[in-house]
Amino acid sequence: MASEETRTMSSPPIRSSAITEPEGVTPTTRAWTTRLVVVGIVLTALNLRPAITSLGALLEEVRDGLGMSGSVAGLLTSVPPLCFAAFGVMAPRLARRFGPGAVVCAGMLAITAGLLIRPYAGNTAGFLVASALALMGIAVSNVLMPVIVKRWFPDRVGSMTGLYSMALALGTAAAAAVTVPMTDALGGNWQSGLAVWAGLAGVAVLPWIALLRARRGEDVSGEFGAFGGAGRPASAAVGAEPDGLRITRSRTAWALAVFFGLQATAAYITMGWMAQIFRDAGVPAGTAGLLLAVTMVMGVPLAFVIPRLATRLPHQGPIVVVLGLSGLAGYAGLYLAPAGGAWAWAVLLGVANCAFPLALTMVGMRARTGAGVAKLSAFAQSTGYLISIPGPLLVGVLYQHSGGWGLPIALMAGLMVPQIVVGVFAGRNRTVEDEAAA
Repeated sequence: MASEETRTMSSPPIRSSAITEPEGVTPTTRAWTTRLVVVGIVLTALNLRPAITSLGALLEEVRDGLGMSGSVAGLLTSVPPLCFAAFGVMAPRLARRFGPGAVVCAGMLAITAGLLIRPYAGNTAGFLVASALALMGIAVSNVLMPVIVKRWFPDRVGSMTGLYSMALALGTAAAAAVTVPMTDALGGNWQSGLAVWAGLAGVAVLPWIALLRARRGEDVSGEFGAFGGAGRPASAAVGAEPDGLRITRSRTAWALAVFFGLQATAAYITMGWMAQIFRDAGVPAGTAGLLLAVTMVMGVPLAFVIPRLATRLPHQGPIVVVLGLSGLAGYAGLYLAPAGGAWAWAVLLGVANCAFPLALTMVGMRARTGAGVAKLSAFAQSTGYLISIPGPLLVGVLYQHSGGWGLPIALMAGLMVPQIVVGVFAGRNRTVEDEAAA
């Protein structure tokens, strides 16, 4: 029930039934717009990871084609968190200026262009620049998705975050699973295998264009004008929320940022290097891609279950501990018998990677207002991605200089321990507004 999903909030959300519809907006128009928002959220989520996991599946071919060293490849796997940190912090300001819908629409266009250009850039520098363009679009969408969910579905944060996370996991897994066979079907050309994902991103532009056209034609929702709530004028919503929130005064915000950063470190190391770990252990390339897909696809059911469970618990610490222990077990298996128990390790690491939807859910739960969620989302994600930048690069350097995967895997396992500690701290039942005011 909706009331169960939101009972951990410090103050009750504004119910959509209690919101006054703008003049001239009929219930039919309102329902159509809400359904279109759901479609936009799902299609956007599907496109937030294929740019990364498709590259992970073909990393060896890309390295050979562009003449990359192991250290440069490590740098390439560090580009996603760097871009997310650099561009994600701009998302709230852009959304206030142009509206979240317009910014997400532009983000999908940037992903489409970046994915289409990067395989044919011709050199490493061009490949990195085009990748950064796509990742810029992902960065702003990452930050604004929790904001849009909070605004349009204030009494269904858990279920809508679960739907969004499930779609994100599905897109991640699909790119990992089918990129190699699709590349083979396209003649074995890695450029074609990477470029094809631009088509999916292009489809995701369409619902946001329709919503923006509806806004211009009918002014159906203040949500796409600024941070206004569904069905309210943007100015009224913004004026009712604390723009002066000093997020850095909140210990919970810092704990959530560090938790986000450590889980992102694990996720991007996994997406960038896990297929290569299996390939180096003697697993065929196609099977290694499927193993990565198994890790990613674990997030499809769990990303729907975990947010709903998290919103029903007064403290999310127990979930953090279970996910962390799964990660430690998976890394131990990778260290001791990477090929022998490959499928089991892939499943365990897939469970551990579900710290991402849990972190997104806690962003929505640790703030009372839309403006608070926007600031917490931007702070936690931007700071977290800054924290995660050295991880994939360090793994590449350790791999190249040690000649094996023992040290990199030990590093991954070691980082899981502080992730559990700060995750338990971030899971306490309190809000950043209260902590900042105190």
